[in-house]
Order: sequence, then C-alpha cells, then structure tokens
Amino acid sequence: MNTTIITMIIGMAVVTYVPRMLPFVLFRGRQLPDFLQGILRNVPYATLGALIFPGVLVIQEDIWFGLIGAAAAFLIAFTGVNIIFCVIGSIAVLSLYSLI
Repeated sequence: MNTTIITMIIGMAVVTYVPRMLPFVLFRGRQLPDFLQGILRNVPYATLGALIFPGVLVIQEDIWFGLIGAAAAFLIAFTGVNIIFCVIGSIAVLSLYSLI
C-alpha cells in the first residue's frame, strides 16, 4: 500500500478516537452541572432532526408527500407508541396519500 493511504488511515483513526476519549479523561470523577447534562442529553435528537429534515423535503417531486409523512410520524410518535409502529403508521398514511 501507498504510504499516503496508510498515513490517511492512521490520521482518520486518531481524529475519530481523540474526541471520544477526551470527555472520559477530562471529566473522570466529576459531575457536570444539570443544565449542561440537559443540553447534552438532547444533542442526539437535534442531530437526527438535522440529518432527516432535508430528506423529508426532497423525497419526491411532491413536497406534500414528505411533509404528510413527517407529520404522521410526529403525531404517531407523540402518542408514545413504539418506534416500529410509528414507521408502519407513517408508511400506511403515505400509502393512502399515494392512492389519492
């Protein structure tokens, strides 16, 4: 293999490992403030929303298809059901919409 490729692989491994290792080393034995814990607890949801929302708008030429599917998924999820039922319900709503 080329040394450039090996260097890139090692560099990517370091760049991936360091941000995951630093919080464990820096905050070992320390308790974060409740406010900061609340913010960090919501980061995965915000990231997931930022990744999914653009796809909702461009899933088909008809923008309503994505918006109706997202609204159905949100309303079903808001009731507190299991995620699989949320997905199945959203698919069912979009199947009905496509028939219209």
